[in-house]
Amino acid sequence: MSAGAAADRPRGEGHEAGVVTTDVPARLDRLPWSRWHWMVVFGLGTVWILDGLEVTIVGNLAGRLSEEGSGLDISASQVTGLAAALYVAGACSGALFFGWLTDRFGRRKLFIITLAVYLAATALTGLSFDSWWFFLFRFLTGFGIGGEYAAINSAVDELIPSKYRGRVDLVINGSFWLGAIGGALLSIVMLDTSLFPADIGWRLTFGFGVVMGLIILVVRRHVPESPRWLFIHGRGEEAEKLVAGIEREIEAEKGTGLPPPASEITIRQRKSTGFLTIGRTVFTMYPRRTVLGLALFVGQAFLYNAITFGFGEILTQFYDVASDRTGYFYAVIALGNFVGPVLLGPLFDTVGRRPMISGTYLSSGLLLFGTAWLFEGGHLSATTLTACWCVVLFFASAGASSAYLTVSEIFPMETRAMAIAFFYAIGTAAGGISGPLIFSELTKSGNVGDTALAFRIGASLMTVAGLVAALFAVKAEQRSLESIARPLSEVPAAGDRSG
Repeated sequence: MSAGAAADRPRGEGHEAGVVTTDVPARLDRLPWSRWHWMVVFGLGTVWILDGLEVTIVGNLAGRLSEEGSGLDISASQVTGLAAALYVAGACSGALFFGWLTDRFGRRKLFIITLAVYLAATALTGLSFDSWWFFLFRFLTGFGIGGEYAAINSAVDELIPSKYRGRVDLVINGSFWLGAIGGALLSIVMLDTSLFPADIGWRLTFGFGVVMGLIILVVRRHVPESPRWLFIHGRGEEAEKLVAGIEREIEAEKGTGLPPPASEITIRQRKSTGFLTIGRTVFTMYPRRTVLGLALFVGQAFLYNAITFGFGEILTQFYDVASDRTGYFYAVIALGNFVGPVLLGPLFDTVGRRPMISGTYLSSGLLLFGTAWLFEGGHLSATTLTACWCVVLFFASAGASSAYLTVSEIFPMETRAMAIAFFYAIGTAAGGISGPLIFSELTKSGNVGDTALAFRIGASLMTVAGLVAALFAVKAEQRSLESIARPLSEVPAAGDRSG
């Protein structure tokens, strides 16, 4: 059946009010890759570049901000500890707040609002005149970024065909490290006092993030609402019109008709889903999936938020690397982080979720144990430590990206954004707030053994998460979202699918 025929066929007729039959999910999943999908990737996925830019800039600016003449009365440990923890606390709060709004009012409205919050807070961070101002707007910047995670991940997974969902999700989440590379290299230029005064250069780096955000906002205006969200929330005609338009665009691009959709789904439309229903779904219907999500998020959050926040301080503390040179080292490990999801991402759609998720977590955990042993024994230089980190994070980055993919696809449509927000907030609060605070104390001591202990803690949590994934990860590769987790609105009602 051609797209035109599919679009012309009436849907929802003959059913009682509020109950409709639709093939929108199947129509989206059978689409070939096209320019339209690239627009979705660039419009939504580039937010992770901003997050990487933010985290890296602050980590590399820690030494400069603490120097006399920076314009702020703040210490390096406050930047990598308290400010980092506040940024993550803001991200957790924003994820929960905006995640609830995203499931209630739609993906598109919220991914515009959250980006606007990020832009305003970042601009005001660059205008900081006192430490309290800096801390406040680091929290609010995180608040906007956290909301982005919930709104964007849910929208991307609902718009990308099932055949490509795993690799696209991993590369999008891994693009955080493109921002990290940019932030590291940008900090080298902005911290050069022969180019910019000490109290100006760091402010301009935040302004660069605002410019990038404005460019993304222009592209994002063309990304539509999720048709899956529309038909469940009583806007079936709008969903049909939207999908028909996408099909016509892709048919014109490819010069051929599309195959008929493989299935239909009958759902009872609803306006919103309450917190009690969400909680019951996550903890009662899918307990093993809940354990899986928590393990994956806690493991990756502690490793990244604790250790990479303090990477620049490790170089300056133990290897006497100048604060304006740490960006070169960080750019190298960031490249390893980005290459991991790019090269390993397709395997998540072919080899499968369970072996790849467990394999990447276990590999990174065991390699990190080895790095801790070499570091504590004095066998590493700044260069070889960076090389070890590249190898560890090649696997860890793919694993961490798969955590977002996992919680986005293993829970029902009506709870998707809130599920992402919940696991992000709980996992990141455990590893991302406590991690930087603990790690800053360990590295500040100047004791090699203390820093090696932080490495081992991160390695242990990644290894445990890998073992949990080996037991509980769901076979989701190349399957529709509706077959992985039946919508709560589906008629007849879903049975117990907690496996």
